[in-house]
Amino acid sequence: MPSLDEYQRTKDYLICVDSDGCAMDTMDIKHIRCFGPCLIEEWELFRWEHTILERWNEINLYTMTRGINRYAGLAKMLREVDHTFTRIEGIHVLSDWVEKSDELSNGSLVRAISGNPNICLKKALSWSEKVNQAIDLLPPLDKRPFEGVGEALEYAHQIADIVIVSSANFKAVEKEWKLYGLLEHVDILLAQDVGSKAFCIGELLKKGYDKENVLMVGDAPGDAAAAEKNGVHFYPILVRHEKESWREFRESTADRLQKGEYSDSYQEEKQKQFRENLGCFKWYLDGTPIVAIVSKI
Repeated sequence: MPSLDEYQRTKDYLICVDSDGCAMDTMDIKHIRCFGPCLIEEWELFRWEHTILERWNEINLYTMTRGINRYAGLAKMLREVDHTFTRIEGIHVLSDWVEKSDELSNGSLVRAISGNPNICLKKALSWSEKVNQAIDLLPPLDKRPFEGVGEALEYAHQIADIVIVSSANFKAVEKEWKLYGLLEHVDILLAQDVGSKAFCIGELLKKGYDKENVLMVGDAPGDAAAAEKNGVHFYPILVRHEKESWREFRESTADRLQKGEYSDSYQEEKQKQFRENLGCFKWYLDGTPIVAIVSKI
């Protein structure tokens, strides 16, 4: 698979697809079994474990910060811990790096640590590496694509170049997509080591695509924001309605893009559904909905 520099446009249309929580049913399991527990272990927060894990999942899965970069989510969580429960040494340094760094990845953090061996930066890197190890140990059958993804991508690939644009770890995404035969419908994989989703889409537009012919498919507000920043279309995969979202994509959305019918009214309808769906539920730690109240965002 080519690098971003090597990649060349082959079709007039481009569809960018997020991985975790969008194409792959991996987001909940990774946060509930890996990200959150590794946070508790790394900072020894066992005394407040239940409350912190519940808040971690709210931040990363079930609110409008769903899909936030792992380090941005970590900094936000640790600031709350520092304010509410116990002092987190060096949190201001981690927050400053998250705010100012052009690339929020393990490699970028390693470079930051070489210039400032701050304890919070070091622990953040240790946490991230432990998360990756924990994800690698998850049973393969627990990391599956949502129903209908393969068929939808196979159909869309006939009319558009398909690019994975993910903020997850490259090797993890590659392994998961390859296991289920999805990479054969993909032209290039762009992960956290390349840059933000907005940056990736911007670089892809330089390959010669008309913005009207570009669609970002995602499940999180960051996906919508990346599309908006680049002036391209956005199609949401709705949390807890992924099967239906992918069926609609296969049956009508891809054709709308090709026919130039991804109108403002259709885009607005999809955006409204997306916002209301993320605002509708309050969740327990295990993902069980306890109240359904639509929030106007």
